This record gives sequence, structure tokens and C-alpha cells, in this order.
Amino acid sequence: MNRKFKKGIVQVYTGDGKGKTTAALGLAIRALGQGLKVYMIQFLKSPRLNSGEYKIKNALGKNFKLYRLNTPWWSLKSIKNDNHIKRMKNLLKREMIKIKEIISSEKYNLIILDEINVCLFYGLIDMDMLMAIIKAKSPGVEVVFTGRYAPEELKEAADLVTEMRMIKHPFSQGLKARRGIEY
Repeated sequence: MNRKFKKGIVQVYTGDGKGKTTAALGLAIRALGQGLKVYMIQFLKSPRLNSGEYKIKNALGKNFKLYRLNTPWWSLKSIKNDNHIKRMKNLLKREMIKIKEIISSEKYNLIILDEINVCLFYGLIDMDMLMAIIKAKSPGVEVVFTGRYAPEELKEAADLVTEMRMIKHPFSQGLKARRGIEY
């Protein structure tokens, strides 16, 4: 079954609350259940992070592709290291060229760019390049941008913007990230 959207939109999930990647994964499951093809790229998740979505990716079938960059990035440490920043900018520039090709084709119905908003915030991805990618989007492709700090320009270009707002979180009481819930 190869379904298509008549009009794919641009969605942004942002904010300081929990659930941006989780919401995108829920959307992916829903799309897969309807016979759609999903491509998810995780920009800032370490290749060594053994997250639930990474463990189950093969079980989700041939219509689901999860790709992680093969470069470790630790936001609090790497952003202070000029070599890390330079390496990441070069890697992301190459990746954005690939993403533009994917988004402009109709190989996938739903494309999730996980944590890309954080890359924009840190200046790791050029905003003009991202806007060119949005303009190149095939009409039948839905694209989701996740991560804190979504820039205003991206929010204005989007058709749907959801802001997850933290009201209360157990992290502030010392509870660490839990396998199966936060990753």
C-alpha cells in the first residue's frame, strides 16, 4: 500500500516541556499504521544512545527508517569546543543536502527532523539553507521539526506549531531519565 497526502504540511514541536520527540514518534506510528512511509533523522542523539525507538526501528517494518548522525554531540560540552562545532557544521551541511533531496522527492510521506531546532539555535545549521529546504518540499510530504528553541522564522513558515510547556517535571526533584520513558 503506497498512500500519499494531497497536501503535506510543515509542523513544529517546540518548547521546554517533555514530549516533542515522543509526539513525533506517535505521529510516525499512526502514519505507519495507515501504510505511509516514514523517515526520521535524529540530529543530536548520540549513536551510542540505546533509546527505545532505536531498539524497535527494525520491528516497525520496511516503511520506517531511523537515521542518526554518526558524530557524538553533547550540548553542554560540545558547544564550547570550536573543533566540535566546526565538525558538526560541516557534517550538517552535507546532511542538509541529502535531506533536501529526500524532502523534494516523494520517497517518504512523513519526514521527522528530530532536534533540528536545537541545531538552528546553536547556529549549526544555516537558516537560509533550512528555508530553501522547506520551499523545495514536495506537496505530498509532511515534515515535522522538533526540539527546543524553534526560531520565529521557522514558526512563521510552519502550518502547525505546538509548544510543549513544562509546568512540573520530576527532573527538578532529582529523578534521572528513565529507560522506556525519556529514551
